[in-house]
Amino acid sequence: MNVSDSRVHERRWLILAVLCLSLFLVVVDNLIVNVAIPTLSRELNAGTSALQWIVDSYSLVFAGLLLAAGGVGDRFGRKGTLQIGLVLFAICSTFAAFSGSTGSLIFWRGAMGIGAALVFPATLAIVTNVFTDPVERAKAIGVWSAVSGAAVAFGPVAGGLLLEHFWWGSVFLINVPIVAVALLLGARFVPTSKDPSGHHIEPLGFILSIAMIGLLVFTVIEGPHRGWASVATLGGFAASAALLAAFIAWELRVANPLLDVRTFRNARFSAGSTAIFIAFFALFGFTFLVTQYFQYVRGYSTLSSGLHTLPFAIGAGITGPSAARLALRFGTKRVVSWGLFSMALGLALASQFDPDTSYWAFVVPSMVLLASGLGCVTSPATEAVMGSVTREKAGIASAVNDTAREVGGTLGVAVVGSVFASLYGPKILDNLAGLPIPKEGLDAAESSMAAALIVAERAPAAGQGAIVAAARDAFMSGWMSASLVAAGIAIVGSVLTLVFLPNRAASPH
Repeated sequence: MNVSDSRVHERRWLILAVLCLSLFLVVVDNLIVNVAIPTLSRELNAGTSALQWIVDSYSLVFAGLLLAAGGVGDRFGRKGTLQIGLVLFAICSTFAAFSGSTGSLIFWRGAMGIGAALVFPATLAIVTNVFTDPVERAKAIGVWSAVSGAAVAFGPVAGGLLLEHFWWGSVFLINVPIVAVALLLGARFVPTSKDPSGHHIEPLGFILSIAMIGLLVFTVIEGPHRGWASVATLGGFAASAALLAAFIAWELRVANPLLDVRTFRNARFSAGSTAIFIAFFALFGFTFLVTQYFQYVRGYSTLSSGLHTLPFAIGAGITGPSAARLALRFGTKRVVSWGLFSMALGLALASQFDPDTSYWAFVVPSMVLLASGLGCVTSPATEAVMGSVTREKAGIASAVNDTAREVGGTLGVAVVGSVFASLYGPKILDNLAGLPIPKEGLDAAESSMAAALIVAERAPAAGQGAIVAAARDAFMSGWMSASLVAAGIAIVGSVLTLVFLPNRAASPH
């Protein structure tokens, strides 16, 4: 069965549902492990650096391979690429679940990123090829975007539920039965498609794309720890820029490039990708902090923290499909610009939280503004990106869209986290000045809110309340500035969208 088969048109919405199952799986896994960090620290005796790489190894490999994986799907078949990616994802998830050391877990968590990179762009490329009518395609991409947005919030919920009842490996092992279902349904219903030109992948462009994005993401991940102005960080960014220049020069030279970089001259393609980058910068920056706010400041359990993010998932799920229809009526520019502005409003409202802020009066509206804004960005902007290329090149266009998401999200966590840390550390030391706390206790409290609460637990009962209050005050100081920085970035994105993103598409290819 291929995309030209009449049965594909009849089953197109069922095919979309099957693809969304695979999509949901790889997006949820981006964040599901975060809630297991305290458990992993205890069970595997993992230090701070090891814990960071348990989380980041997946993102690093995932982002680094997206462009290359999109090219593989275009040339050799998107269904096969999707199925192979799912199998790899399940195998690596199983090994991750039974890892006996942090090194082993980091390795298998990174290997899971290979499977995810093969799956993610293939899903969107197949959607674009199955839905040939531009109006229906916009609606289908709206559903795809809604699922990917909602999955971000469901990660902590799923992780919390599993950890409430099972051991930490369950957050990885749960992937296996879901992959089995996705494989069976995919084999039965998902059609085959690929670039009919049949060109082989040009190896140098393939290698340069992996090196360029991989080094950039690695530099961003390490930036907060090495220092943004350190030689290593500046050198990493310089080398990434040099690799980008080499990639562009080579892709312009070869007859059958992995990515035709001339496509970025199309304002819908380039501005749409930029809008997605900024939206996920703001989203992941907020998500990074809000889970800590719920657990450490408000005192919610792991499961409760996840459940308190559900308004975001619901908002994103509702807005994504609606945004596609709004963009058809009012134009992409207006809807995407409003989406980024809505995200800025949500972040500005979040900056005013305190430890006792009403959940329903302030926290929920903030999350709804963010979620609805995200839906208004991702659905129309993704359609703008995918509609800017021919169906034959859908895989690589999807990979550009997905890379913008991943790099934007990674940079959002790094930058927002750095802004937070730069204010939290000095503030808590000021707040604790004069209290009889040994230097090692002060150093621990300065490193994180979680460590500060441990210091409070070990302190004499009379001083515990003062340490907790000092930590909460310092956290909210960092939270306010970090939220405002993310809001400012979203405002800039809203303005850029108004200036550069065309309101309507040209005639379809």
